[in-house]
Amino acid sequence: MSKEVIYERVTKVVREQRHDTELFITLETSLRDDLEVDSIELMEFIIAIEDEFGIAIPDEDVDQLDNIKDLIDYLDSRTH
Repeated sequence: MSKEVIYERVTKVVREQRHDTELFITLETSLRDDLEVDSIELMEFIIAIEDEFGIAIPDEDVDQLDNIKDLIDYLDSRTH
């Protein structure tokens, strides 16, 4: 799966979780600050990503994911 496809799937999940189909998302979008999510919402988002990609993301890995690019790189490494 290409990083472009991963990006499209990730942004779809983000927009669904934020209930905003027009939300502007870049590779530098911060998972915590720019998306304005608290810790519970972040976990809900991670669960939705896990469901979308059929993988489990350990909590210690979540702590290392700062922005959309980090998440895409992580998913790319886990789905190959």
